[in-house]
Amino acid sequence: MQHFADIVGQSQAVDLLVQAVIRQRIAPGYLFIGPNGIGRSLAATAFATMLLGDQHTAPNNLQRRIQSRNHPDLLWVEPTYLHQNKLLTVAEAQAAGIKRRGRPQVRLDQIRDIARFLSRPPLEASKAIVVIEAAELIAEAAANGLLKTLEEPGQASVILIAPDQQALLPTLISRCQTIPFRRLSPADMAQVLTKVGHQEILDSPEVLSLAQGCPGSAIASWQQLQSIPPELIQQVSQPISNVRSALELARQIVQILAPESQLWLLDYLQQSRWRQGHAQGMEHLELARKQLLRYVQPRLVWEVTLMNLIY
Repeated sequence: MQHFADIVGQSQAVDLLVQAVIRQRIAPGYLFIGPNGIGRSLAATAFATMLLGDQHTAPNNLQRRIQSRNHPDLLWVEPTYLHQNKLLTVAEAQAAGIKRRGRPQVRLDQIRDIARFLSRPPLEASKAIVVIEAAELIAEAAANGLLKTLEEPGQASVILIAPDQQALLPTLISRCQTIPFRRLSPADMAQVLTKVGHQEILDSPEVLSLAQGCPGSAIASWQQLQSIPPELIQQVSQPISNVRSALELARQIVQILAPESQLWLLDYLQQSRWRQGHAQGMEHLELARKQLLRYVQPRLVWEVTLMNLIY
């Protein structure tokens, strides 16, 4: 249980995983289901630490190796962008300053890498572990390729992490044991945010509302909020009185904010207006989100949206 000490509010998931180890009934496939930011990756790290350890391994050293993804029997897979014939994770693309319009994917080449990884026996542990983040972004051809691996994983377990089952092939779901993760209560949210040094978020009701019981999402939203000039937040939170103000504000938003930040700002505005009792205009904000996701010209989207919000 000490491996799961940092996981708060997920007693059912933790109990299922611990009991599987105690009873030596490790499934070949697991599906960690739940919203982003509630500890699914943290639980996968803890579970992998349990499965890859033995009585000869120093627990602290093993945990550091797992957390840094530096273990020969662990393969951690993330969705990637294809850029100049190279696969880049989201973090790698951001670090390189590469802006992509589409969503990343878990690609067929990555599934082939998994098959090659599992084709050899484990080097240090009794079995190998593969973790696939954002499994809902597995491309169709890649998902079909993953089926065979899940049918015959050999000395390995594969962990898929996804927000829900709807975006996954039923055949993938049927080959995995589902481990449910729940949104945290306000008390558990406060405990986690305080523990990781983000107790200031507890004073931001809009950010907490956006997070909806997900500490990771709360931290990401708070960081997003800090990256936006306070005067811009103040302007968009105030009533818009005329067309000129709407057009100027739209210009500033598009000039200052990246596309991802613009989408976050729409969510923030929805929560802010709802808390202030201004339900009118919510449909315009929702329409703006859909249009931005469809790559409609951002300035035009914001101009029309803000003009529709004029009091």
